[in-house]
Amino acid sequence: MSHPYQYVTLRCVPRVERGEFVNVGVVLHSPTLDFLACRWHLEDGRLLSLDPRLDLAALQASLAVVEDVCAGIDGGGRPSLGSQGKRFGWLSAPRSTILQPGPIHGGQCDDPDAALDHLLTRLVLPKG
Repeated sequence: MSHPYQYVTLRCVPRVERGEFVNVGVVLHSPTLDFLACRWHLEDGRLLSLDPRLDLAALQASLAVVEDVCAGIDGGGRPSLGSQGKRFGWLSAPRSTILQPGPIHGGQCDDPDAALDHLLTRLVLPKG
């Protein structure tokens, strides 16, 4: 039986004024399967080609916060949002920082973990 899900692609936008970005992660939420998780992958060379001054450690720290929010970890500057739906809403809300969510998309799956891996491969990982 397929279950609905929503996802956003996470984009690194090193120089907001230029509007250039590299997809670095995906957040997937399936309420009927009680699933909210993030996967990410950084290609340092691609990112630094957009801005050689990009702080990769800060980007990794921002992605770690996304993982924590997915897991429901709050405090230490992380929001206390309660439900997965509220956490996904916060993660998918537009922002003008170096790490930005793309538009919300949807789909259906039997296994949200496998769907998240598939989306990461299709949308983030370099084609080899």
